[in-house]
Amino acid sequence: SLVCLFNQEREFTMDFVSAVKSCFAQYAGFSGRAPRSEFWWFALFQVVVLLVTGFVSQVLYGIAALALLLPAIAVGARRLHDIGRSGWWQLLSLTGIGSLVLIYWWVQPSGDD
Repeated sequence: SLVCLFNQEREFTMDFVSAVKSCFAQYAGFSGRAPRSEFWWFALFQVVVLLVTGFVSQVLYGIAALALLLPAIAVGARRLHDIGRSGWWQLLSLTGIGSLVLIYWWVQPSGDD
């Protein structure tokens, strides 16, 4: 079972391992919510994996990037749901400058229903 803590802001926080496990358990799950901690721990995991595999081999980097793409999109959509936005807003990242808007939204605290 995943270990989650409940902080004073009424938002779940996950540790690194729980966040990575959760993202892989829901690798294609676009419904539900993801707290900030889950999203950002998985983002850190992605960066580390891609840096390490990039140093080892371009082929390995490509495989890792493809393997992490769907879980990253899924957790991004769940994070947007957590602040009351549609996961489709991730398409803003295709514009370049839209990535800044997404980062701003992803750092926002959880929304209330």
